[in-house]
Amino acid sequence: MVLLALTLAPVFAIMVFIYLKDKYEREPLKHILISFFLGCFSVIPAIILEGGFGEYFPEDSSNLALTAFIAFVVVAGSEELSKLIMLRFYAFRQIEFDEPFDGIVYGVMVSLGFAAVENLSYVYLNGGGMPVALLRMFTAIPAHASFGVVMGYYFGLAWKHKEYAINYKMRGFLSAVLLHGTYDFFLMQSNYPAFAFFSFLGLIVSIRLSFKAIKAHQEDSPFHPDRLPKDDKDLN
Repeated sequence: MVLLALTLAPVFAIMVFIYLKDKYEREPLKHILISFFLGCFSVIPAIILEGGFGEYFPEDSSNLALTAFIAFVVVAGSEELSKLIMLRFYAFRQIEFDEPFDGIVYGVMVSLGFAAVENLSYVYLNGGGMPVALLRMFTAIPAHASFGVVMGYYFGLAWKHKEYAINYKMRGFLSAVLLHGTYDFFLMQSNYPAFAFFSFLGLIVSIRLSFKAIKAHQEDSPFHPDRLPKDDKDLN
């Protein structure tokens, strides 16, 4: 029970954190939970895509070019594409998606659904146990959440600037892939073990970008008290 709690606690802690950051027009719990479970389901297409690539590009951590391809295209590309599909074809289409910050909320919920299943797999199916649960609590889980924030940030811009929606969605996808691929690459390569440090440096950058994105969309909310008519302000 303790191990299960350590495996899932960081996922739910970040979910609550992001939900509370949605200060002015919170999303229905129904959509949040559906987005989370769609994120859990997104593991399946990601595994299929990664498995298909794996048949043609067997992993060799000593080959930097191949490792980069696997990190950025096979792993990050497959996983972020799977998340994007859930975000685009469910959350983004809801009428309650009515402000830029909603992109961050739903992007994170989808990403954390994926992270929850992945974490259970590493801790239980792969036998990682307590050490892996503790390590991923401070690394992989926040990493997936930050990738979700970044992709969701651009989905928020796509909602606001509908004439450039495709462009912003693609930028969100590519930005998440870049951050995700960078994080994975420095952990996957074996030529320079000390370079694993850059993976954690990349995680710090991702988290920093996430906080900037959260602040930007909070301030840009059409429901922000400073943006409401005077009579509406008095009601809040």
